[in-house]
Amino acid sequence: MKKRLLLLALAALSLALTAQAQTCRFDFGSATAADGYTAVGSAVLYNAERGYGFEPGSEPEFVVRKKGTALTRDFVTSPDPFRFSVKLPEGNYKVTLTLGDTQGTSRTTVKSEIRRLHVESFETGKGEVRTVSFNVNVRTPQLSKGNEIKLNSRELDYATGEVKTFTWDDKLTLQFHDSAPAVCAVEIEPAADDVVTVFVIGDSTVTDQASGGTWGQYLPRWFDGRVVVANHAESGMTIKGFRFGRRWDKIMESCKPGDYLLIQLGTNDEKSRGHDPMWDAEDHAGDWVRTHSDPEKDYVWGLATMALEAKRHGVIPVIVSPMTKIDRRTATSTELMTPYGINARHGAELAECAYIDLWGASREIVKALGQDALAAYSDGTHTDNYGAYLFSLVIAQGLRDNGLGLKDYLLPDTPSFDPKAPKPALKDFTCPIEPRRPAQRAPQPAANGQTEFGPL
Repeated sequence: MKKRLLLLALAALSLALTAQAQTCRFDFGSATAADGYTAVGSAVLYNAERGYGFEPGSEPEFVVRKKGTALTRDFVTSPDPFRFSVKLPEGNYKVTLTLGDTQGTSRTTVKSEIRRLHVESFETGKGEVRTVSFNVNVRTPQLSKGNEIKLNSRELDYATGEVKTFTWDDKLTLQFHDSAPAVCAVEIEPAADDVVTVFVIGDSTVTDQASGGTWGQYLPRWFDGRVVVANHAESGMTIKGFRFGRRWDKIMESCKPGDYLLIQLGTNDEKSRGHDPMWDAEDHAGDWVRTHSDPEKDYVWGLATMALEAKRHGVIPVIVSPMTKIDRRTATSTELMTPYGINARHGAELAECAYIDLWGASREIVKALGQDALAAYSDGTHTDNYGAYLFSLVIAQGLRDNGLGLKDYLLPDTPSFDPKAPKPALKDFTCPIEPRRPAQRAPQPAANGQTEFGPL
């Protein structure tokens, strides 16, 4: 009995030490660092040996004030977006930021990994310094038993074997920008064990995009510190492709009872020919004919099967119908996604799970916006930042309308949303957007597989 108690005590100590080792604190500025914080007084670039640093392309300015404590009297800022990375094991993390200027005002927008929005235009008054916290999911391609997911050419350099996206690398990357960002300090610690993970499955209309935006990227903006969003959506994905690439296995290994799963697929399932990046690793000339799903047959059953498997793991599934495509000549919805938009509901009915009609809502939004719908979409298929913002509010409203417990974790400033009268209107959309990549200049790869403009 004593031996058993000793082993339990040692295990608890080991877990405590591991958690402590994963807690990182960084004090930005050239003045003396606060106790317990690592000083970051210059624009050191990230490398694996150091385990932290700024990403290539970041040119931050360090400011020191006469007022304030060791933690608050200096900060880092820049007129351009800048990224700071920390090497971390896979897991969910709580990030606490100390923001503000002891002699001025500040306004900071914060994103993680590939532009996942967490903090929108956080303002501090003159001389004010405040903290804000949120949760971030960090993951790698590894699965149990030495296996790993099948990354495509957007995610992996097949020649070198290097991961070239912030999504699957071994670090957490934070991005700061806005009219007057002022970052005094960053603290990263393991998230609480009972944090609810919202897993997201989808394709390029949901994934974390390097430019433009999707509702999957904007969804974290609306949740409080009891939730973390893990967006597993990826370009080119179909129901069958998501399984074949072992991405489904990754979610099933990572989830716990009480988590949620949002499933939006169909944009590529309807394609019976064309390039599918999922197959790049094998023959570099894949074809969607291998993963096409008939809207009334294997598409319905594929969605329902995913939802039922999630239920068996104690996860709460929500099927989301694929958003409408638009004709950019007329700024109106097309009928290309109609069979899948309609039948997504049948998949939810078959699995007896919650359903959010993004297809119907997006058609109402396009109709209500008129010519402004052209600003909501970056092309005929994908949303731009404005559309992504609106569609993320459709998802938040859908959680409310379904009466799901997750609705209680929405932030107080999450507005009610009516797709027939979408707000904010385009003229009132003020969420800061990073500058577009220069069209005339190719990104220059850095040694870590990133580019100065972000992952390709």
